[in-house]
Amino acid sequence: MFIQIPTDMDEVQLRQLQLKQHGEDKTEDEVINQAVLDIFQGFLDQIEDGHYDTANWQNETLVVTDIDGDQTATVTPQGATFNADFRESAEKLMLYLEQEAVRASGAR
Repeated sequence: MFIQIPTDMDEVQLRQLQLKQHGEDKTEDEVINQAVLDIFQGFLDQIEDGHYDTANWQNETLVVTDIDGDQTATVTPQGATFNADFRESAEKLMLYLEQEAVRASGAR
């Protein structure tokens, strides 16, 4: 089974092994950060019926910009960090990211 976007800690470890097989040595935190970004971007694209806004990391905040490059929203972790939120409950974090994607999209 190939894991592209991990949704729990078991899948994070599997993703690390897959990346290592391809010569990429990533920490759990790096894999989780990428997963959080990918999950949020996926929700955003789904809500907007296409890729109109883009999420990027800015320290511990997800920053959403529109197609003109203007910042339209920010998303902060519920706890200390998104990594901590993911480790505590990936499912709860995904629900939060979905809600925040709705908010960030302006419910377009």
